[in-house]
Amino acid sequence: MLPAVTADAARERTIFLVAGEHSGDALGAKLMAAVSASNCGPVRFAGVGGPLMDAQGMRSLFPLSDVAIMGIGAILAKLPHLYRRVWQTVDAAIAADPDVVVIIDSPEFTHPIARRLRRRRPDIAIIDYVSPSVWAWRSGRAPRMRAYVDHVLALLPFEPAEYVRLGGPPCTYVGHPLIERLDWIATLEPAPLAQRLALSTTSPVLVVLPGSRRSEVERLVGVFGATIERLMQHGVTPQVIVPTIGHLRDLVAERVRAWPVVPHLVSDETDKWRAFKLARAALAASGTVALELGLAGTPMVVGYKVDAVLAFVVRRMATATTIILPNLILERHVFREFVQEDCTPDTLASALRDVMADGPTRTAQLAALAELPGRMAISEGTPSEAAARIVMRAADQGAQKRAAVGVV
Repeated sequence: MLPAVTADAARERTIFLVAGEHSGDALGAKLMAAVSASNCGPVRFAGVGGPLMDAQGMRSLFPLSDVAIMGIGAILAKLPHLYRRVWQTVDAAIAADPDVVVIIDSPEFTHPIARRLRRRRPDIAIIDYVSPSVWAWRSGRAPRMRAYVDHVLALLPFEPAEYVRLGGPPCTYVGHPLIERLDWIATLEPAPLAQRLALSTTSPVLVVLPGSRRSEVERLVGVFGATIERLMQHGVTPQVIVPTIGHLRDLVAERVRAWPVVPHLVSDETDKWRAFKLARAALAASGTVALELGLAGTPMVVGYKVDAVLAFVVRRMATATTIILPNLILERHVFREFVQEDCTPDTLASALRDVMADGPTRTAQLAALAELPGRMAISEGTPSEAAARIVMRAADQGAQKRAAVGVV
């Protein structure tokens, strides 16, 4: 356990942060804001991030777009460039002589940096903000992380126990950023969206989320459209809302033309949450959106497909019995999921009928949804503040080590 903060307010601490994609930029910016507000003395930030971290006072070594690459093919194509950026970041971290290094998510980019930095400067504490999914697949990563990570800051409440079970480094649950929005979600009025879309009060609303990546949309949008058709064949004609993100809106709009109903597309973040609250149920791709739906109190069915090569790899390495985050957090299988060959219109429509109708399946989901926020609660403050406390303890420990050997 890291010691309590005893920082000398007169000494400037240096925190080196490394984010590898835009979600990490958002986390890093909140962490920086929390550190700056912590009254632990002056702090200098350096490292790699995006525009949100830049707004908090950190000039990135290079644009985040240089390393925010998704997909195995794209990563392989840019591998030499990515390795140059890894070594550039390691060299910059050593030159900055930081009190602590914080790597943020994106393990394919940030962990090679941490390993190389540990070999060259074993005295610098390294904190991993966002655990890799060691509980889901490639569990052998956890014990290997002990060699180059001093502390893991977990976003999910079950992760610390998994690190103990797997023999990984110390891990603390600091809270998921979504729980900062619970009060806002609870008070959000969905009526403005219902009025704008002229929704009827006599037929149920189904919110459909075919993914946040092009590949997900292309694999799932047809299956989800056929699922709606099966529902209609069984006497359920829903009003459909499809939240989408800006760069995928045109693709989604084109692909949903073949659906048996004309869906309402919404791109605004607030409208997305309003749609969740209006919905009788959701049909969603796997991912963080399942947690969003859970915190909004929306019953759900999850479907997912990946390409054959990735499916083969995941099946050989997977250890989790569910891919739905609310199931993992609640430690029981409440929300049904259909993956690969099980993700068919018939199976999805059957599960949705059970969820949308009054009965034991819907009752069980609603009870679990009511339990979820309590499972994710933290003892005090916000997740960013909890993360900042641990980071500053590590920075203070680094500063004390330098003081002990006469390095200022």
